[in-house]
This record gives sequence, structure tokens and C-alpha cells, in this order.
Amino acid sequence: MTTHTSHPQNVELDDLPGHHIRRLHQIAVAIFLQEAEPHGLTPMQFAALQALANAPGIDQRTLARTIGLDTSTTGGVIDRLESRGLLLRNSNPNDRRVRLLTLTDAGQALLHEVVPAMLQAQRRILEPLPAADRAEFVRMLRALVVANNALSRAPSDP
Repeated sequence: MTTHTSHPQNVELDDLPGHHIRRLHQIAVAIFLQEAEPHGLTPMQFAALQALANAPGIDQRTLARTIGLDTSTTGGVIDRLESRGLLLRNSNPNDRRVRLLTLTDAGQALLHEVVPAMLQAQRRILEPLPAADRAEFVRMLRALVVANNALSRAPSDP
């Protein structure tokens, strides 16, 4: 049996947008956790709470599509938030298999408290860029996400 040894091309990680996007995600999560530490929320938990505040009474599948998570991950997020008393699962009168999600008063209060920390995290993420470039950077990020949304394992609704 002959083995063929091939040498990978010399690829510079620093030239790969995917490498930088992964690193920026790590950094963004770390900054969010630093800012939101007193509130005990992860970025995914924040996204779920905010999505429910924006659209009370949506079901788990709709929530998953709204925040771009798969339904099983969303289920875990919902379980943790429900165990903390931050949201409720209510029966859907039209389909008893579907649970509708709503924030509790405690969930609304926590969301209100964490928004300033979340906004500070967003400012810190963008702070290294010149102020004049920040909105354009976010616009370009959004364009990449929208254009590639269908390629995600958990596409979000537009």
C-alpha cells in the first residue's frame, strides 16, 4: 500500500475572515459576560429574553428562528430561564402541544436592569474602531449574516 504524503498549503490564519469572526465572537462573549456578570445572563439568554419582550407569547420554534439558535439549544436556554422564574411556558389554546412563552415580572425587571450592561458591552466591542466606522462595520456584518443566513444550521427569520 502506497501512502501519499501531501503538504498543506501555507495558509496564513491572519488572512482568513472566518478566523477573525470566530475570535471576535469569543471576545464579544467575554466582554458581554464581564459587563453582565452581576445579572448572571449569557448572551443567548439575553437574546431570548429580549426577543420575548419584543414579541410576547411566541412559541419555542419561533423564538429559536428569531435568535438564530437550533430548537434543542433554545430548549435548554428556556429551561434555565424558566427555572430562574424569568419566563413562563403557557399552553396554546389552539394547539396543546405548543407552549407559548412570556416573560414574568422578574424577567422583565432583569431585562430592564441588564440592558445598560449589554449596551456597554456593545460599545466596548466597537471601541477600537474609529467612531465614524462603527455603523458601517455593523452594516457590513448584518449584510454578511443576511446573505449567508440559509447556510446556517439554525437560520433566523429575516
